[in-house]
Amino acid sequence: MSFFDLFGIFILISSLQPVIQRRIVESRRLAAIRALEQQRGSRVILMIHRQESISLLGIPLSRFINIEDSEQVLRAIRLTPPDVPIDLILHTPGGLVLATEQIARALLRHRAKVTVFIPHYAMSGGTMLAMAADEIVMDENAVLGPVDPQLGNTPAASVLRVVEDKPVGDIDDQTLITADIARKAIRQVQRFVRALLEDEVPQQKINPENIDRIIEALTTGRVTHDYPILVEEAKELGLPITVGLPLEIYNLMELYPQPMTGRPSVQYIPMPYQPRPLPEVADTK
Repeated sequence: MSFFDLFGIFILISSLQPVIQRRIVESRRLAAIRALEQQRGSRVILMIHRQESISLLGIPLSRFINIEDSEQVLRAIRLTPPDVPIDLILHTPGGLVLATEQIARALLRHRAKVTVFIPHYAMSGGTMLAMAADEIVMDENAVLGPVDPQLGNTPAASVLRVVEDKPVGDIDDQTLITADIARKAIRQVQRFVRALLEDEVPQQKINPENIDRIIEALTTGRVTHDYPILVEEAKELGLPITVGLPLEIYNLMELYPQPMTGRPSVQYIPMPYQPRPLPEVADTK
């Protein structure tokens, strides 16, 4: 066999290797999902948004809840019998209001128990989806986030603050139009969050007395949109939080790593750390 033949075989194997690796990872993912479904007797749905990078320019491009996600999740819910619980694993910064509301309403309509698992974070629209569940199970260090509407990169509440603090004659027409849209956006979000919290489901654990307080805390823009709501604060608000995720959830997340684009920013030996005992120091006294 000539050198060129060997070189051709090498090129062929190198080109097939990424495809084979993807098939292996996908097979491991499906096996892990099936195992979790059999263990819990549920339909497991994952929505995991990692930050991707465009390979040519290296520009960070954040993924978020979009219409394609809502189509896929709604299809999974339709394929789930009404008496089968749904377990939704969330890892997301949020996304489109339309897609989020479609998924949340479908979760509300599902008759069996809906549980949302949050290993790391479910911000903005992710928090809305969590509120559509009967139970929210979080890692002790995981966070939720406010759901106040954003107009582009500007919080709707901040636009209203400008209108409140300045005389109308000093405000341009475009700002007044934006303020009108901001009022509508806040009212729409508050109405939707109230519908989520007042859903009459037997498993629902939200005290009706806490609903107004939750809406005030999450929708009025009293904190920044990226404010992390810790487990303790979420429980104080009255959300149905359970702390402690099954080990299988963490194992599943390991199968959805951040795509490697070079040197990892975090690295460690993946095993329980056993510190070495300090050497004894001879007494010189």
